Amino acid sequence: MGYTAEDEALIREKWDDLLRSCTKICKNDEDWNFIKRAFFLAKEAHEGVRRRSGEPYLLHPIAVAKIVIDEIGLGVKSVVAALLHDVVEDTEYTVEDMERIFGAKIASMVDGLTKMSGVFNADTSEQAEYFRKVLLTLSDDVRVILIKIADRLHNMRTLGSMPLNKQIKITGETIYLFAPLAYRLGLYSIKSELEDLCMKYRFPQQYAEITQKLQESEATRREFIDKFNAPIIEALNRDHINYEISGRVKSVYSIWSKMQRKQIPFEEIYDLFAIRIVFKPLPFPSEKTQCWSIYSTITDIYTPKPDRLRDWISMPKANGYEALHSTVMGPDGVWVEVQIRTQRMEDIAERGFAAHWKYKHATISQDEDEFDKWLKQIRAALNSPTENAVDFLDNFKLSLYTSEIVVFTPKGESRKLPFGATALDFAYDIHSKIGNSAISAKINHKLEPVTTQINSGDQIEIITADNARPKPEWLETVITAKAKQAIKNFLKRERQNNIERGMQLLDEKMKSLNIKLSGRVLRKIVPLYDSNNKEEFYSKIGAGIISLDNLEKALKTNSKSKILKFWTLFIPKKQEEEIDEGADSTELPDKVDPAVEPQFEIAECCKPIPGDKVVGYRDPATGNIIVHKAACDELNRLAAQYGKNIVKEEIKWSQHKAMSYLVSVKLRGIDRMGLLLDLAKVVSGDFSINIREINIHSHDGIFEGDISLYVKDAEGLQAVMDKLRKIKGIERVKRNMN
Repeated sequence: MGYTAEDEALIREKWDDLLRSCTKICKNDEDWNFIKRAFFLAKEAHEGVRRRSGEPYLLHPIAVAKIVIDEIGLGVKSVVAALLHDVVEDTEYTVEDMERIFGAKIASMVDGLTKMSGVFNADTSEQAEYFRKVLLTLSDDVRVILIKIADRLHNMRTLGSMPLNKQIKITGETIYLFAPLAYRLGLYSIKSELEDLCMKYRFPQQYAEITQKLQESEATRREFIDKFNAPIIEALNRDHINYEISGRVKSVYSIWSKMQRKQIPFEEIYDLFAIRIVFKPLPFPSEKTQCWSIYSTITDIYTPKPDRLRDWISMPKANGYEALHSTVMGPDGVWVEVQIRTQRMEDIAERGFAAHWKYKHATISQDEDEFDKWLKQIRAALNSPTENAVDFLDNFKLSLYTSEIVVFTPKGESRKLPFGATALDFAYDIHSKIGNSAISAKINHKLEPVTTQINSGDQIEIITADNARPKPEWLETVITAKAKQAIKNFLKRERQNNIERGMQLLDEKMKSLNIKLSGRVLRKIVPLYDSNNKEEFYSKIGAGIISLDNLEKALKTNSKSKILKFWTLFIPKKQEEEIDEGADSTELPDKVDPAVEPQFEIAECCKPIPGDKVVGYRDPATGNIIVHKAACDELNRLAAQYGKNIVKEEIKWSQHKAMSYLVSVKLRGIDRMGLLLDLAKVVSGDFSINIREINIHSHDGIFEGDISLYVKDAEGLQAVMDKLRKIKGIERVKRNMN
């Protein structure tokens, strides 16, 4: 069935709008005809097909092509590839057809985009392999990834028509991989919008509340910005600088993230905005000198905060971002961030360094820039033969979203590492052999453990030993993908040796006991030795962690199941839903016998309690439903990698059975006599809540500590925390998520 007259009118309207955007990139009739041919082929290929929202499918590739031009700044070939990006996947056309009609380059880009679609619909191992192959072509043509980001952005803008489980899967992928990838490619505005849209669909109530509060405070904020800017404008005009000055409000997601991280209300977020000065530099002196001159002008007016100066002009970020950031004391005792950049720096910051990427046919500069270095690291990770699929996705994600520090080798060579990196990360950045044999480090000529966190400006020398080897706990210390991968590779080789040794030792022990080793026997003894599977059990035996001396006694003991059935969780009765005919059949949930009551497990990573918004993940190994907080980072990882296992139905907390849940609350404040008494009075006296443990330590008049409580639900916990905040001297009360 074709499109209606109304559909055709809508398609024509959007197509005309795209053509207006194309005037920026089309230089001749050949360019115009190339784009028109792509449009008419896409129109014919998708004829009569509709999106889940009911609108003609063709509107999607048109919208993606418009994002590619207006928001990323790519050219004619990218627009053609965007218009055709779903043709091979969804219609009878093949990659060979694309090459015959549009040439080899367009066919290659469409093929890459088709494979990228496979990334997020397949099983995890297959998904990671697809992603690995596509990223291997990243340095050949980064446009494939950029168009895919545009595709994801439009899908996120139209996510409202999708069912809940699809929303969780897609937002999980987006926050886990696409937003960090957009950030790494310098697409700041797209990265912020993707994050905001994820929040809008995952946490609609909080999103609406913050948006409303931003609107309510807009007039007061505008008045303050005008007052702050007035003397700066006067000084810049006096110096005859060609500039624009504006106040940029933080994104809703970044405000919410800070509220979550610090567990503070909206009213206590003071850095809601930043002042941005963008100027057109003179031919002389250098851009860098002119930026510092404006910085000097501003600090003549307002006092700067010394530890908040960020110089990304002398040392740009790995994604090409350049700017000078400073925080100054503004009127009424309010700290204000000021960003200074040239128009060129602004273009790169808004559209992304990748938009200026030198494609394969361009002349390669002698000097390798930061983006080249990053791509080289990614290619090395992609080519790793030992890394499994899930590790690959995790490590790739690690390489994306980081603040950076600059450190130096003993010979003065600079190295960029993520903020929070340790001397061990530095060692692995130099070479995996140095990391594997590291025993200590000299940081600024002072001997320190290799696990010491390093800071910008540090000079580091790694001390090695031939008999040194990586430790499993190093994985908890290092933060770079390269270090984690190298340690995992070493431990994996060692673990395989331990497994083989463990199998041999167990076999010998069972023979000495005249017991035949069978699957039934293994299923009984593996949990008794605190192992999750037989491989872990064998490995612990081989490594000497497990002793088999008491095996005979253990075999006579009845093992206890670790699964706890929480009757306070339930899935509401399923409503009849229309099945999306275009959905991937692999994503449909397995049929579950309605007579079988599902078993729930509380996720250890986030420990939700009644009242928390939760999402279920069906463990493919056991069939049990693991219940995570909706904001859990681990849930985002699972949604990105195992989207089909996200439970389609919403999980609810039942009110009919009262249970107590152990939660930990962090406290900080000014130490004084009687503080513990006041704490106990509020918790036990006012709320009749049992305290399991209090751990408080004091230093120089400041106390910090934890209090473990048994609470009924999130609402009750919040009431206790609100009351604790009112105790004299308490500065911070925060729920401990670990």
